[in-house]
Amino acid sequence: MSRIDTRFADLKKAGRAGLITFITAGDPDHETCARLLAGLPEAGADLIELGVPFTDPMADGPSIEAANLRALANGSTLRRTLDLVRGFRKADDATPIVLMGYFNPISAYGVDAFLADAKAAGVDGLIVVDLPPEEDDELCIPAMQAGIHFVRLATPTTDDKRLPKVLQNTSGFLYYVSIAGITGATAPDTHAVGNAVARIKRHTKLPVAVGFGIRDGARAAEIAGVADAAVVGSALVERVAEAQAKGIDPAGHVLALVRELADAVHGVAKAAA
Repeated sequence: MSRIDTRFADLKKAGRAGLITFITAGDPDHETCARLLAGLPEAGADLIELGVPFTDPMADGPSIEAANLRALANGSTLRRTLDLVRGFRKADDATPIVLMGYFNPISAYGVDAFLADAKAAGVDGLIVVDLPPEEDDELCIPAMQAGIHFVRLATPTTDDKRLPKVLQNTSGFLYYVSIAGITGATAPDTHAVGNAVARIKRHTKLPVAVGFGIRDGARAAEIAGVADAAVVGSALVERVAEAQAKGIDPAGHVLALVRELADAVHGVAKAAA
């Protein structure tokens, strides 16, 4: 089994949901990001999404857009993102890492070369938000053939007619976007999310992770009660900017919030499926 499969199996056996943390590669700089990345598992992150900086992140709100700009200004690239993963793997061979971003940097790198380098670096999955199922031949199918999961997004507008197409080549887990809009927007309606997750699970045995709009431990715990994992991103990258403004260590400031989120998520007991 892959690291992602193993981690979700372990979570299910433990009777709890997981915490998935998102940070932007190279934010605020390569060295600080490497320290932050290394500290996430100890702080309680069960899986890690590592955002690949891009100049036009259309699905992301202002906080992650700003993180992209900080990273790019400090020389972050897709190649350096893979360097971060490679460095992380020297000390941690268990925590899954999923790269999240857009197709343009991968296309510029070269799909075959990217997949080979990503696999060698220790990448477990990809979330590429601007490639719909109709474009699976571009990256999704080659990624799966290379042994890298392709994680798809479903949204509140993904109806039962569209859902089977979304799930067709999805692997690892499904990422349910809890709100209609960009990252960091309004808080999700937990009741509605629970109904959506239940509907999705009638179509798939994949774990369902829920993100967008989760900003604190209380909200993360609510989502953990209805999903297999809670994803937190904007609240974490905002801490980087806040730390810089206060003149304190960004890595330590982010990890403090991760510990709070992990305590909340891991404290929610789930019935065995």
